[in-house]
Amino acid sequence: AGSSIGGMMAGFGRTAVESDKDKVMKALEEFLRPEFLNRVDDIVVFNRLTEDNIKEICKIMLGDLEGVLKEKDITFRYTDKVVDYLEEKGLLENTLIIYTSDQGFYMGEHGWFDKRWMYEESFRTPLLVRYPGGVKGEIDEMVQNIDYAPTFLELAGVEIPDDIHGCSFLPLLKGENYEPNRDGIYYHYYEFPDEHNVKPHLGIRTERYKLIHFYEDDVWELYDLQNDKNEMNNIYGKEGTEELTIVLKDKLEKLKEQYGEEEF
Repeated sequence: AGSSIGGMMAGFGRTAVESDKDKVMKALEEFLRPEFLNRVDDIVVFNRLTEDNIKEICKIMLGDLEGVLKEKDITFRYTDKVVDYLEEKGLLENTLIIYTSDQGFYMGEHGWFDKRWMYEESFRTPLLVRYPGGVKGEIDEMVQNIDYAPTFLELAGVEIPDDIHGCSFLPLLKGENYEPNRDGIYYHYYEFPDEHNVKPHLGIRTERYKLIHFYEDDVWELYDLQNDKNEMNNIYGKEGTEELTIVLKDKLEKLKEQYGEEEF
């Protein structure tokens, strides 16, 4: 379904996750407020939601999220057991540990559910890494799930095939210069029609901007993530964005060429 973007947390230790019903409920009510739901005109059912409807949906989703939070707690407890085992067997300082996941689901944001859209809510994935002797703390760099395989290969001393799209992020873990120095992430979703009914689209996401093209309908969206983190204000075609749009489209074309997708 495309590549995901994310920063990285390096040098993690033992962790516990606690659920907080009030915080989760508040977050759900924020995400499901009418401004989000009314954004998509052709989703009639969402446009008819009342405040009471939204609260009911929140209660239902809260039950699901409580299960997710419990699963996270279980996951980290088992991660702790793995760390304890490696330490006990004298293997901890010779083992790379990576914790990640699939993309998250929409919970009503933009009027959607599931994932697959290029909006931020399901575009990013968590990535926690423990590299013995490596740097600690947050690493603010664009890495993708396609970077995992080349990272493992380099760490194992295996030659990285030329046809692998990703780049090893091992230098980041060592605190060394990171050659790719990406200034944009490419995304493409093309499985249509199917049960998800997500229109094909592709785009580029930089540190500040996101340009999306629904190419079958020739519809463009452009967001300033610095001033519009929820991507509610499409500034494509607005006065003052002409030069920015040209630059982003040029970067997008170069990425399409890089990944062999010039026909789209």
